[in-house]
Amino acid sequence: MDRLAVVVPCYNEEEVLKLASAVLRETVEDLIGKGKIAEDSFILFVNDGSRDRTWELIEEEHGLYPERVSGVKLAANVGHQFALTAGLITAMARSDVTISIDADLQDDVAVIEEMIDKFHEGNDIVYGVRRERKTDTFFKRTSAQAFYKLMGVMGVKTVYNHADFRLMSRRAVEEFSKYGETNLFLRGMMPLIGYRTDNVYYDRRERAAGESKYPLKKMLALAFNGISSFSVKPISLILGMGLFIIFVSLLALIYALCSYFTGHVVPGWTSLILSIWFLGGLQLLAIGLVGQYIGKIYIEVKHRPRYNIEKILHGGDTPSDDGDSGAEIHD
Repeated sequence: MDRLAVVVPCYNEEEVLKLASAVLRETVEDLIGKGKIAEDSFILFVNDGSRDRTWELIEEEHGLYPERVSGVKLAANVGHQFALTAGLITAMARSDVTISIDADLQDDVAVIEEMIDKFHEGNDIVYGVRRERKTDTFFKRTSAQAFYKLMGVMGVKTVYNHADFRLMSRRAVEEFSKYGETNLFLRGMMPLIGYRTDNVYYDRRERAAGESKYPLKKMLALAFNGISSFSVKPISLILGMGLFIIFVSLLALIYALCSYFTGHVVPGWTSLILSIWFLGGLQLLAIGLVGQYIGKIYIEVKHRPRYNIEKILHGGDTPSDDGDSGAEIHD
């Protein structure tokens, strides 16, 4: 029987953690009762440097349900993608299959059983995909659609309307653990693994409690990180734009010379100033974009640990001060 680990990254989720634990425990117990997963399957909450009582509540849940609820405490807030990575790799040594889901319960836990069924059919990765975005605001819906289309244009392979609700077999997580880059965009990395995949579809719900931890600023940062981490097309676009402007400049030069020799010279102050501003802005944009890529290289070559694990709770053990770091197995 396959042992399941449900990995739940948490940042300031004290309002919803107890409910999330209860719902996920009920789901795991139901799957065990149906004989679809092993008795020692568990939930792994990953505390991403929360500033509220999230870790205390994880410890309480572990104390009440030591065989079912485990916990990982990161030493600092490192962001959702790193926290999820820490949970997946920590759970890898103790599970045959993992499912990642956010603590806000917006992803439908009812489709977890369907994910397990598809895993038993031979799929190594099963993506949770939203059927539609009717509950989103107009801005969020249109921006999300534009993001996925832009990623496709940039050559980045993603699953449309999929976030980070997914099932991964142990060998898929092991393969993922070999990807050592610091600039993580998991939605783009998972299709690179190449094993057999499938989708399950669900309707996304409202948050059970609390507020979203992914405001517009973070969503934009994630989108830019996804594009710049997987594609060099933005730099190619700048090159193409530069060549186009050179071509236009040559046409303008021919026009200016013709005007000069025919005596139809116009002062052209406005057009000159506009040209200077346009070219100056374009140059700054190009320098900034290239600088972003150089900055990513600078960060990558340092090979710093992506996260530091302060404590691990699992299997009825007492809390351990592991102090482990990076993308290694901590068990």
